[in-house]
Amino acid sequence: FHENANITKDTKETNAMFATCLLCEGGGGGASSGDKDATIAATAGDIKEKLPAAYDMEQAAISYPVLWEQSMNTVLCQELARFNNLTNAMKKSLVEVEKAVRGIVVMSGPLEALGDSLVYGAIPAMWKAKSYPSFKPLAGYVTDLLERLNFLNEWLCEKPPSTYWISAFFFQHAFMTASKQNYSRAETIPIDAIGLQFEMLPSSSYAKPPALGVYVYGFFFEGARWDKKQKKILESEPKVLFTTAPLMWFQPKRTVQIRHPPSYLCPVYKTGDRRGILATTGHSTNFILDIYVPSDVPEAHWVQRGVAMLSQLDD
Repeated sequence: FHENANITKDTKETNAMFATCLLCEGGGGGASSGDKDATIAATAGDIKEKLPAAYDMEQAAISYPVLWEQSMNTVLCQELARFNNLTNAMKKSLVEVEKAVRGIVVMSGPLEALGDSLVYGAIPAMWKAKSYPSFKPLAGYVTDLLERLNFLNEWLCEKPPSTYWISAFFFQHAFMTASKQNYSRAETIPIDAIGLQFEMLPSSSYAKPPALGVYVYGFFFEGARWDKKQKKILESEPKVLFTTAPLMWFQPKRTVQIRHPPSYLCPVYKTGDRRGILATTGHSTNFILDIYVPSDVPEAHWVQRGVAMLSQLDD
């Protein structure tokens, strides 16, 4: 195994130990309860202040109507609705926990759990039910959420981006399906006969979108790294567990026309947990897709290394 495997193992064991310590933490009381209430109120107020107003869904429907030739409009409106659902739930719960701390309403079990999460810096359970998968600490989760909201807001208020931050989506499968559907309708080809050709691009940004397909970024390699000069994946450098994947071109083509160079079929996950639940849509809640990444060594080598790509890190 690669020497980084020991670092990964030790990190997971340490995180598991700290998680167990938090579970053993008592409710507290006495002189410390005032400090805890102050922390809850301050954290709740800070997060509530940072959250922007909900997206105007009526304006979104006008600016990006349902069109036969542009399925991305539907994807955007669906994503805006999902984020509105999440941020509204966050705002409501933060207001309620502030009232509970001041004694205006009863501190119920869910609100107490929310307060504990704010104190310990963890994502509250009532937010996870409305949220995209994430194992970040609370501060990292809020920062990541605000960046996603800003990405979608720029798309809504200005124009579709030339390169898409694929990590920003709740449901990446809809985004990829929309890309194929645009091609399917333009060329009058059944969507079941269309696949994606993957190309690793040399530049990190492009001013204009491609004529066909989409440019995407936001993935991270775990267990390997991308070499721009050699245009292939190589072994990870010592003590570097994650590296940024290159900007990619997802190009829809007829499945029979797709040809891949010598490659490693790299699985892509939303989180480092690398496991999920099969949803009613038929998709995993964590697995996104497999991407062919150029490589000059047998695929079994990277399988043994456990190489995968992630759409977000856990920090």
